[in-house]
Amino acid sequence: MDIVIPIITLIVGLVGGFAIGVFYLRRQLTKMQSDPQMLQKMAKQMGYNLNGKQMQKAQQMMKNQGQMPPAGGKRKKK
Repeated sequence: MDIVIPIITLIVGLVGGFAIGVFYLRRQLTKMQSDPQMLQKMAKQMGYNLNGKQMQKAQQMMKNQGQMPPAGGKRKKK
């Protein structure tokens, strides 16, 4: 019993931390879609300097990724 409880606590903590991390990352990416300054800042941190056209293309790509259907979904037959 002394070994089981810490292992269960570790597993629950890892799963909870992962879920919170995914939620936070998705929220940040959603904010970036509507805030060009935040997207520009992230690009500079990665070593890229985006011009206006590249910025619009990056925002469009991020917007399109958010609208994709979930993986593994069933397709309609034609």
